[in-house]
Amino acid sequence: MRVVFAGTPEVALPSLRAIAASPHQIVGVVTRPDAPAGRGRALRPSPVGEFGAELGVPVLTPRSAKDPGFAEELAALQPDVCPVVAYGSLVPRRVIDIPRLGWVNLHFSLLPAWRGAAPVQHAILHGDEVTGATAFLLEEGMDTGPVLGTMTETIRPADTSGDLLGRLAEAGAGLLVAALDGLESGSIAPVPQPADGVSMAPKITAADGEIRWSDPAFAIDRRVRACTPAPGAWTTFRGTRLKIGGLTPSAPDDIQPAAGELRATKKAVYVGTGSTPVRLDVVQPHGKKAMPGADWARGVRVDEGETFG
Repeated sequence: MRVVFAGTPEVALPSLRAIAASPHQIVGVVTRPDAPAGRGRALRPSPVGEFGAELGVPVLTPRSAKDPGFAEELAALQPDVCPVVAYGSLVPRRVIDIPRLGWVNLHFSLLPAWRGAAPVQHAILHGDEVTGATAFLLEEGMDTGPVLGTMTETIRPADTSGDLLGRLAEAGAGLLVAALDGLESGSIAPVPQPADGVSMAPKITAADGEIRWSDPAFAIDRRVRACTPAPGAWTTFRGTRLKIGGLTPSAPDDIQPAAGELRATKKAVYVGTGSTPVRLDVVQPHGKKAMPGADWARGVRVDEGETFG
């Protein structure tokens, strides 16, 4: 089939590579416009845009899928199907209708659970034990289209959203190719999503990363893992933001600080929560590199009774 792939960040690359290695013919890619990156903030193409250029196919970079002229550019490529992974722009009906087999979206949840921009982060934040990926036909609604196939993935106790998303991106690439194969052969039929079990996963913001030390330790652990690597979990210390890159719900029996209170030893630093204390494993002060929590505590000389927030 003639394929035009839509996607933007690195998480879309496993799917793009898998399709490029399949019998399907990639005739173009659609991605977000070049954006500032690096210390110099020079404009750089997205990872999908760079890979499309390596493939030697047209790279379409509309500011929005609703932009005038984009529908005509896409139609000129005569796609049979448009697979999409983390593209980052809503696709209007007149564009959805251009490929004869539609747009096939790979979404990183078991729909209808966690529709929206941040399904992996919300699955970890809410303590799900199992998640997965879904290939479905795109509609104008938010992740509401009929399902072509799913795969499941266990959420491990120490998974960050980055860890989990990496595994889902690799495994989901095979699911997406299988969905394209099935559409081409007519061996699979779209199945409507159930009306029950719908949950929403809006974008996680920096404000969502703020740790509430009055929460129980398990909830704080989930928030840190859900917000790692982005946008990052954080707290404030002596009036300055401190990123928390990892922690362990564990402390010696004789260390029981109040919620938000720090207690430093020679080898570790602990913080009280709404339940049991946690050990700070990785922290990152503003403008500095990440470091072990114990090294940070020695450097700032945590005073007895000092607190976060």
